[in-house]
Amino acid sequence: MNPPPVVFVQPQFSVATARSNVWQTGLMDCCSDCGVCLCGVFCFCCLGCQVASDMNECCLCAGSVAMRTLYRTRYGIPGSICSDFCTTLWCGLCSLCQLKRDINRRKEMGIF
Repeated sequence: MNPPPVVFVQPQFSVATARSNVWQTGLMDCCSDCGVCLCGVFCFCCLGCQVASDMNECCLCAGSVAMRTLYRTRYGIPGSICSDFCTTLWCGLCSLCQLKRDINRRKEMGIF
Protein backbone atom coordinates (compact mmCIF):
# COMPACT_ATOMS: atom_id res chain seq x y z
CA MET A 1 0.00 0.00 0.00
CA ASN A 2 1.40 3.38 -1.05
CA PRO A 3 1.35 6.29 1.41
CA PRO A 4 -0.79 9.30 0.39
CA PRO A 5 1.12 12.02 -1.48
CA VAL A 6 2.35 14.96 0.57
CA VAL A 7 1.27 18.36 -0.68
CA PHE A 8 3.98 20.96 -0.24
CA VAL A 9 2.26 23.93 -1.92
CA GLN A 10 -1.43 24.65 -1.70
CA PRO A 11 -3.10 26.12 -4.77
CA GLN A 12 -3.87 29.78 -4.25
CA PHE A 13 -6.93 31.67 -5.32
CA SER A 14 -6.42 35.37 -5.72
CA VAL A 15 -8.65 38.14 -6.87
CA ALA A 16 -7.23 41.39 -8.10
CA THR A 17 -8.48 43.99 -5.68
CA ALA A 18 -8.21 47.72 -5.89
CA ARG A 19 -5.74 49.33 -3.56
CA SER A 20 -8.35 51.10 -1.52
CA ASN A 21 -6.35 51.86 1.60
CA VAL A 22 -3.57 53.94 0.02
CA TRP A 23 -3.45 57.19 -1.92
CA GLN A 24 -4.09 56.37 -5.57
CA THR A 25 -1.47 58.91 -6.70
CA GLY A 26 1.49 60.55 -5.03
CA LEU A 27 1.44 64.05 -3.58
CA MET A 28 3.55 65.49 -6.41
CA ASP A 29 2.17 63.22 -9.14
CA CYS A 30 0.68 66.03 -11.21
CA CYS A 31 1.54 64.41 -14.56
CA SER A 32 -0.93 61.58 -13.90
CA ASP A 33 -3.82 64.05 -14.41
CA CYS A 34 -2.66 67.35 -15.81
CA GLY A 35 -6.20 68.72 -16.01
CA VAL A 36 -6.65 68.56 -12.25
CA CYS A 37 -3.31 70.24 -11.63
CA LEU A 38 -3.93 72.98 -14.17
CA CYS A 39 -7.32 73.63 -12.60
CA GLY A 40 -5.64 73.85 -9.20
CA VAL A 41 -2.95 76.23 -10.42
CA PHE A 42 -5.26 78.60 -12.27
CA CYS A 43 -8.40 78.30 -10.17
CA PHE A 44 -7.64 76.86 -6.74
CA CYS A 45 -11.07 77.86 -5.41
CA CYS A 46 -12.87 76.05 -8.26
CA LEU A 47 -10.91 72.86 -7.61
CA GLY A 48 -11.61 73.18 -3.89
CA CYS A 49 -15.34 73.49 -4.54
CA GLN A 50 -15.24 70.43 -6.83
CA VAL A 51 -13.59 68.37 -4.07
CA ALA A 52 -16.05 69.63 -1.46
CA SER A 53 -18.97 68.88 -3.76
CA ASP A 54 -17.68 65.36 -4.38
CA MET A 55 -17.50 64.80 -0.63
CA ASN A 56 -20.85 66.49 0.13
CA GLU A 57 -19.14 69.11 2.28
CA CYS A 58 -19.11 72.90 2.48
CA CYS A 59 -17.07 74.60 -0.23
CA LEU A 60 -15.23 76.67 2.40
CA CYS A 61 -13.67 73.53 3.92
CA ALA A 62 -12.18 72.18 0.69
CA GLY A 63 -8.48 72.83 1.19
CA SER A 64 -8.49 72.26 4.93
CA VAL A 65 -6.75 69.77 7.16
CA ALA A 66 -10.18 68.56 8.28
CA MET A 67 -11.19 67.66 4.72
CA ARG A 68 -7.96 65.75 4.07
CA THR A 69 -8.24 63.94 7.41
CA LEU A 70 -11.89 63.07 6.79
CA TYR A 71 -11.07 61.62 3.38
CA ARG A 72 -8.01 59.74 4.64
CA THR A 73 -9.87 58.14 7.54
CA ARG A 74 -12.91 57.32 5.38
CA TYR A 75 -10.74 55.16 3.12
CA GLY A 76 -8.34 53.88 5.78
CA ILE A 77 -5.33 55.62 4.28
CA PRO A 78 -2.42 55.56 6.75
CA GLY A 79 -1.34 58.87 8.20
CA SER A 80 -2.04 61.28 11.02
CA ILE A 81 -3.59 64.65 11.60
CA CYS A 82 -0.06 65.98 12.01
CA SER A 83 0.95 64.73 8.54
CA ASP A 84 -2.30 66.13 7.09
CA PHE A 85 -1.55 69.49 8.73
CA CYS A 86 2.03 69.61 7.41
CA THR A 87 0.98 68.53 3.91
CA THR A 88 -1.80 71.11 3.76
CA LEU A 89 0.37 73.86 5.24
CA TRP A 90 3.47 73.44 3.11
CA CYS A 91 1.92 72.12 -0.07
CA GLY A 92 -1.75 73.06 -0.07
CA LEU A 93 -2.08 73.00 -3.85
CA CYS A 94 -0.48 69.56 -4.14
CA SER A 95 -2.65 68.31 -1.29
CA LEU A 96 -5.86 69.47 -2.94
CA CYS A 97 -4.82 68.10 -6.34
CA GLN A 98 -3.99 64.75 -4.76
CA LEU A 99 -7.45 64.64 -3.15
CA LYS A 100 -9.17 65.35 -6.47
CA ARG A 101 -7.07 62.81 -8.38
CA ASP A 102 -7.81 60.22 -5.72
CA ILE A 103 -11.55 60.92 -5.90
CA ASN A 104 -11.46 60.60 -9.69
CA ARG A 105 -9.57 57.30 -9.54
CA ARG A 106 -11.90 55.86 -6.90
CA LYS A 107 -14.90 56.89 -9.02
CA GLU A 108 -13.39 55.03 -12.00
CA MET A 109 -12.86 51.93 -9.82
CA GLY A 110 -16.38 52.18 -8.39
CA ILE A 111 -15.23 52.50 -4.77
CA PHE A 112 -16.06 56.16 -4.13
